[in-house]
Amino acid sequence: MTSVFTMIINGDLPGTFIWQDDRCVVFMSINPIERGHALVVPTDEIDQWIDVPSDLREHLFEVAHKVAKAQKRAFDCTRVGMVIAGFEVPHTHIHLIPANSMSDMDFSRAATSVEIADLEAAAESIKSALAE
Repeated sequence: MTSVFTMIINGDLPGTFIWQDDRCVVFMSINPIERGHALVVPTDEIDQWIDVPSDLREHLFEVAHKVAKAQKRAFDCTRVGMVIAGFEVPHTHIHLIPANSMSDMDFSRAATSVEIADLEAAAESIKSALAE
């Protein structure tokens, strides 16, 4: 069965993209814990991160590193937390969450809805910082 992330990648569902290449995408979480919460997702539908081939895993972490540095500049946060949980969607994804404290990483605080304009504004801030 096709994952919701594959549907976003294929354009069947809307997504607010920050990054796209032939191996992965980065888009804004629709249930952000903090402003700027983004997901790094391989285009290949791989359920568990431990099954990701090493070359793709290296690529995902390189992209995550670039995006996290941009998030840190864009949102002036202390850190950008990284979480690979793998329970929400059966498609490997890395959460990148701008954070100033450990409580900023609490998934129980995730928004249940967010305005598309807010996601787009956060994405633009990250893209601008990536371009610097």
